[in-house]
Amino acid sequence: MEEFEFEEVVKATENFNPRRIIGKGSHGMVYKGVVRFKDNNRLVAVKKPSQGLQSLHDNSKLENEIRVLSSLRENPHVVNLLGTTRGDDRENNKVIVMEFMPNGSLHDLLHANETPPTWPKRVEIAMQVARAVQFLHEGKPAVIHRDIKPSNILFDSHWNAKLADFGLAVKGVDPVSQPAGTIGYLDPCYTTPDKLSAKNDIFSFGVVLLEIISGRKAIDVCKTPASVVEWAIQLMAEQLLKEICDSRMALPRYMVGTITPMLRYAIRCVSENEDERPSATEIVMEMENWLVKRIKFPIWKCLLNGLVRLKRKKSMKSIVWQTKTRIRCITDDEEDEDDSVGVGGVPSGKISMTIREVLADVTLE
Repeated sequence: MEEFEFEEVVKATENFNPRRIIGKGSHGMVYKGVVRFKDNNRLVAVKKPSQGLQSLHDNSKLENEIRVLSSLRENPHVVNLLGTTRGDDRENNKVIVMEFMPNGSLHDLLHANETPPTWPKRVEIAMQVARAVQFLHEGKPAVIHRDIKPSNILFDSHWNAKLADFGLAVKGVDPVSQPAGTIGYLDPCYTTPDKLSAKNDIFSFGVVLLEIISGRKAIDVCKTPASVVEWAIQLMAEQLLKEICDSRMALPRYMVGTITPMLRYAIRCVSENEDERPSATEIVMEMENWLVKRIKFPIWKCLLNGLVRLKRKKSMKSIVWQTKTRIRCITDDEEDEDDSVGVGGVPSGKISMTIREVLADVTLE
C-alpha cells in the first residue's frame, strides 16, 4: 500500500472541487483525480470524510475501511485500496486512494440507464458479486461487509463488477459492533450485536439478486408491496416466476434454465430462517453449474439447429436442381416414345415418379 502526500491529493482533486465528485460513500465523498503511482500517472478515486464527520473528528469508518482492505489480498471482485495519505489526525488530512471505477454502479445500470442490461450480463454480474462475497467470507478471519447493495457494486473499464465501500465491514465476528446497514438490504434477523454473522451478507446479496432479476428497487413506495422481497416471495408462492423477471427485456428461452434457479436461490437467501440461507460458496458452485449447462447444451443445440437448417436449405436446393435436371432428361429422351403429355408438355406420369425418387435420396434430420 502506497503513502501519498496530502498536498498531492489536494492538487489531484483540484482542492476537492465539487466538479470532481463521482460518488458518495458511507463516510464521505469520492473524488476523481490523477496521482503518481508506481512511476506512472494513474486515474484514481479519492475518498474524503464529509465536512460533518471532519468537524466531529470522526474518521472511524474511514479508518475501518483502511484496516479491513489493507488486510485483504488483491482480488478481481473487490475494489482495490491503492494507498492513504500521511495525514495528521488533528488536521483531518486522512484520505484513502482507491482504484478508479469509470462505469458507475449497479444501481445506475439497473435504475438509471435507458437500456437495461442483457440477461447474460445480469448473470455475469451476479456471479462476480457472489465471488466477492465468497472471497470475504472464506477469509481467516471472515470479513462481513454489512452493506452489500447495488450502489456499492461498481464497474471497471471492462464492465466487471466489484464490491466497494468497506466502511461498515467487520473483520471476524465482533459482538461489540452495533447492527448497521441500509434499509431494504439489512437482514431483519440482525437486531442485536450477537446476531452478526455471514448470513447477514447473504440476505443482502439475495435482495441484490432480486433487483438484478426484476429491475425493481429494494424499496419502492410507489409499488404494492413496497419491498421487493415481500413482492417476490408472494409471486414465488403462486409459481409466477416469470412475473418477477424484468418486463423491460424479454427473457430468452435459453436463459430460463439459468434465471429460474438463480431466482430460487435469491428467495432462499432472503429467508426469515437463517439456517435455510445458502453459503456464498454454495451459491458460487451452483451458479457455475448453471453456466456450464447453459454454455454446454443451448449453444451446441443452436449450432446443431443451424447446421440442420443449412442442410435443409442446401437439400431443398438440391431437390429443385435434381428435379429440373431429371425432368429435362425425361422430356428430351422420352417425348418421342409417349405421345401423352401432361402440364407444360412434360410426359404425364413421369414427374411424380421422378420427385418421389429424388425425395427418397434426401434425408433431413
